[in-house]
Amino acid sequence: MLRALRLLGVIAAVGIALVWWKLSWQSAALLAVGAGISASGLWEWMRLMTVVMARMDAGAKPSPMGGVLVGFFVRLGVALVVLYVSLRYLDGSVYALAAGLVLGIIALTIEALRLVKSWTI
Repeated sequence: MLRALRLLGVIAAVGIALVWWKLSWQSAALLAVGAGISASGLWEWMRLMTVVMARMDAGAKPSPMGGVLVGFFVRLGVALVVLYVSLRYLDGSVYALAAGLVLGIIALTIEALRLVKSWTI
């Protein structure tokens, strides 16, 4: 998951530079907002799944899940507010925002394919 986050950062940096050059800084900012929301979603899912896996482990002492769940739902609320504000006040391309949001899926897919490839060789 950490490799997917790093890959997301690299793809986002290259994409932001290209979008800024081709379209405008507003579209580049929307791409950055989308990539940030995507990265925070991956991070929160990693935290949530770590706690769930620790709870499922029979020998380990289960850690409290309340804080992670509160953080997860707070992040969802903050993501909605950031999406609304960025769409309202940045006059960039909505497609750049959508591309930023999809970068997390792309990074996870690439890392999953790498993992499958390492299992088969």
